[in-house]
Amino acid sequence: MAAPEPARPQLTVVRGLPDDAELAAVIAALLVASAPPSQAEPTRSAWAAPAARRDAPRTAGPDAWRLSGLPL
Repeated sequence: MAAPEPARPQLTVVRGLPDDAELAAVIAALLVASAPPSQAEPTRSAWAAPAARRDAPRTAGPDAWRLSGLPL
């Protein structure tokens, strides 16, 4: 029965002598870059916000032409 083969490193330093902190920074950056994107909830437009519909809708009437130019 053959002895199990040792695990091959998946990251190899080709040049230089990085210390432990530098290797940890590179590995952390690679992990973040390879992570799937998070499913963040899309932000709601201010135009579609429920607070924009708090006022009663303007209706036709004797002053409707004047009130149509006023801010809500």
